[in-house]
Amino acid sequence: MHSSTARHLRRMPAIGAVVALAAGMLVAVAPGAHAAAGASLPFSSVEAESATTTGTRTGPDYTQGTLASEASGRQAVRLSSGQRVEFTVPRASDAVNVAYSVPDGQSGTLNVYVNGTRLARTLPVTSKYSYVDTGWIPGAKTHHFFDNARLLLGQNVQPGDKVAFESAGTQVTVDVADFEQVAAAASQPAGSVSVVSKGADPSGNGDSTQAFRDAIAAAQGGVVWIPPGDYRLTSSFNGVQNVTLQGAGSWYSVVHTSRFIDQSGSSGNVHIKDFAVIGEVTERVDSNPDNFVNGSLGPNSSVSGMWIQHLKCGFWLMGNNDNLVVENNRILDTTADGLNLNGTARGVRVRNNFLRNQGDDSLAMWSLYAPDTNSSFENNTISQPNLANGIAIYGGTDIAVRNNLISDTNALGSGIAISNQKFLDPFSPLSGTITVDGNTLVRTGAMNPNWNHPMGALRVDSYDSAIDATVNITNTTITDSPYSAFEFVSGGGRGYPVRNVNVTGATVRNTGTVVVQAEAQGAATFRDVTATQVGAAGVYNCPYPANSGAFTLTDGGGNSGWASTWSDCSTWPQPGQGNPDPDPNRNLAKGRPASATGSQDVYTPGKAVDGDANSYWESTNNAFPQSWTVDLGSSYAVRRLVLKLPPSSAWGARTQTITVLGSTDGSAYSTVLGSQGYRFDPATGNTATVSLPGGTSVRYLRLSVSANTGWPAGQFSEVEAYLTS
Repeated sequence: MHSSTARHLRRMPAIGAVVALAAGMLVAVAPGAHAAAGASLPFSSVEAESATTTGTRTGPDYTQGTLASEASGRQAVRLSSGQRVEFTVPRASDAVNVAYSVPDGQSGTLNVYVNGTRLARTLPVTSKYSYVDTGWIPGAKTHHFFDNARLLLGQNVQPGDKVAFESAGTQVTVDVADFEQVAAAASQPAGSVSVVSKGADPSGNGDSTQAFRDAIAAAQGGVVWIPPGDYRLTSSFNGVQNVTLQGAGSWYSVVHTSRFIDQSGSSGNVHIKDFAVIGEVTERVDSNPDNFVNGSLGPNSSVSGMWIQHLKCGFWLMGNNDNLVVENNRILDTTADGLNLNGTARGVRVRNNFLRNQGDDSLAMWSLYAPDTNSSFENNTISQPNLANGIAIYGGTDIAVRNNLISDTNALGSGIAISNQKFLDPFSPLSGTITVDGNTLVRTGAMNPNWNHPMGALRVDSYDSAIDATVNITNTTITDSPYSAFEFVSGGGRGYPVRNVNVTGATVRNTGTVVVQAEAQGAATFRDVTATQVGAAGVYNCPYPANSGAFTLTDGGGNSGWASTWSDCSTWPQPGQGNPDPDPNRNLAKGRPASATGSQDVYTPGKAVDGDANSYWESTNNAFPQSWTVDLGSSYAVRRLVLKLPPSSAWGARTQTITVLGSTDGSAYSTVLGSQGYRFDPATGNTATVSLPGGTSVRYLRLSVSANTGWPAGQFSEVEAYLTS
C-alpha cells in the first residue's frame, strides 16, 4: 500500500507443507493430500550461494539495510571483475533471468558462458532501478537493492549443463537465476487487429501510442494483436473496455511504458494477455499513477501471462473490478505494491502468479470505501518484499488466502498479515470468515524499528479496531522464521482484542524466538500445531498495554514442542537465546506435555502435571513395568523430584518401585537413579522426595514403575521437578 504516511507507524513504545532445499532450489511439498503451496511456474530457480563460484558468498543476514538481508535465501554471491558464478542447469532451458545488485550509481555487464564457451551476447546490469528511499515512511531505510535482468541464450541447454556469469568490470552481487524453456512465439489470431497495421513501430524507436489507441478502437469486441517487437508508449490508455489485448508471449512482445492503463471505470470484459510491460520507474512517487493498471478494468475481466517490471505498482485496483481474474503473471521490481485491491472488489481471484522484489506489500486487499468481498489470493509464489508484507489483508468480508508460498520478507512486515489497520476512512474492518489455508512461509517476519521488536511470520493485528471476524488458519508451514511464527497484536498500541482465531494443523521449524507472540488481549485455539528447534520459548504472552487484558491460548489437542512460556515480560527474546534462567523454586514440570506407556480410563498422563493433587495418572493395570514421561521444554539441571498421590486418607499407604531416567532428545534415555522403593503415606502427606545426583541434566524426565504394593499400576497425582536440592 502507498496511500498514507501512517502506513507503517505503530503507536507503541519500545519496551509456525515441508520445505525442501535441494540443489539450492526452493519448492513446497504438500503435506498429505493437501495442495502444494505456491505457483506452478515455467522456470526453476537456483540460488547463487549453492552454485560454484570464484566470488565471495555473503550472508546470511537479517539486518534491515544490508544487501544480504534482501537476498533470496538471505544469501548471495559477490563478484569482482573477472570473477564468476557457475550454475548447474536444473531443466531444459533456452532463457535465463538473473536477480542481481550492483553498487549505487554503477552499471555494467555480465559475460555469459555455456559449458565453458562464452556467448557473444552479454547481460546488462544497472543500479538505475535500485536504492529507493522513502523517508516519509517511519522505519524505512534505503532499500530495493536488487533488480532482475533476462536473456534469451540463443541455444538450448539441458539439465546438468553449466551456465556461468562473469563480472566484466563492475562489482555484481548475484542472487538467484531462473532457468526457463520459452515457448515459441504465438501466431496472430484470425480476425485480430495488429497494432503494426495501425502504425506501431516494433523497433522501439518511434512512439506507438496512437497506433495502440487506434487498434483498440478498431477491435471493439475483438482482439488487438501485439506482434513480436519492442513498442514505446508515451502516455497511458483510458476508455478500455470490451477488448482483448494479446501478444506473442512475454519474451517476444514488449511494451515500454511506466503507465499502461489509467481509468476510473470501464464496462468491463477487458482481457490482457501474453506480453511484457516494462517501465522506467526509478523512485516511488505515490502521487503518480506509475502502474500497469491504475483504477478499473471493469467486471468480468482478466490479466494473464504478463511480465510486469519496473513500475511503481503492478495493479492498483479501484472501482468495479468484479470477478476479475489475475493469473499466471510475473510481477518484478516494483517500488511499491505488486497488486492492491483498493476496496469494492467482489469475487476477484488472484492466482498462480510470481512476484519478486516489491517495495511494499506484494499482494494486498485494502477495504477502503467499501469492503473487498469474497475474493482470494491463491497459489502465488512471493519472494523478497523489502518494505512490507508478502500478503496483507486490511479489512474485508469472507476473504481467502490459500496455498501461497512466501519467502524472505525484509522490513516492516510479515509473510501474511490479517489486519484491521485502516490507514484512511471510510474503512470496512474484517468480517465474516477469513480463511488462511495451506500457506508455506519461509524466512518471513522482520524486525520493526518502530516497535523495537519483531513482527511474526503470520500476524493477526487489531491495529485500529477489534477483530471479531472468524479467522481460520489451517495447514500452515513456517520454516526458518528469524523471529516468531504466529503473532497476535494490536499494532496501534491501543489494546484492541483479537478474537475468534483458530489455528489448526501447523508445522513450525527453526523459529528464531517463539512459536506464539501474543501482544494483544483476546483468544485463539490451537490444534495439531507442532514445533521443533524453537529458539527461545514456545509462547511470549505479554499483552500491551499491560492492563489491556489477557490473551488466552486454548489447547485443542495434538500440540507439541512449544509448551514453554517466556518468563520475563520486561525483556524481549532474542533469536536462539533460549529462555532466561527460571526461578529455582519453580516447578519445571507443571503444565508441561506428558505421555505414558498406558493409562487407565480417564486417568491420563497430563493429570500428573496439572497442579491438582486430587487428580492423578494411573497406568494400565496389571502390566508392569509402566513409564510416565514429561518434556520440560529445555534441558535443566534437575536436583529434586517431589512425587505425590492424592492426600485423601482413602488412599492407603503404599510403596512404588521407581527408576528415574533422563534424555536430552526424547530418544536416547539413560538411568539417572536406579530402581528404589518410595513410600507414600497419607499420614505424612502422601508424598515422596527423590534427590537426584549432581551433574544431572535432562529435558525429558521418565519415571519407570515396576511395582506398587497398593495397586497393580503406576500412580502419580503430581510429579514436580526443581532445580534446588
